[in-house]
Amino acid sequence: MKALVKKSTRVKAGNNYVKTLLCQCALAAANTKNTYISARHWSIKARRGPQKAIVATARKIITSLYHMLKTKTLYQELGPDVYKEARNKNKARIMVKKLENLGYEVKEKGLAI
Repeated sequence: MKALVKKSTRVKAGNNYVKTLLCQCALAAANTKNTYISARHWSIKARRGPQKAIVATARKIITSLYHMLKTKTLYQELGPDVYKEARNKNKARIMVKKLENLGYEVKEKGLAI
């Protein structure tokens, strides 16, 4: 059995003003409707709590900014359903694996997810 490891929400390194600004941007992004970042924030908030969700959303924003600057591309909104679709496909894959472990033979005909 795995021991529970508490993940920290503390961001130690970095400029305090930038960290504060990123967290405020994360809160603003979380309150937008029908966006990928908002959907991700609410998903994390349901599992981990509000503070960890803010820090995770801020990290997602700064990581996206870094890659946009590095590759010189514009931001492309994926939409809120991308995260949900990936999660549903993963759940279906896990369920198929569980059925196979129980001895059932599963034939995929195109899952309606």
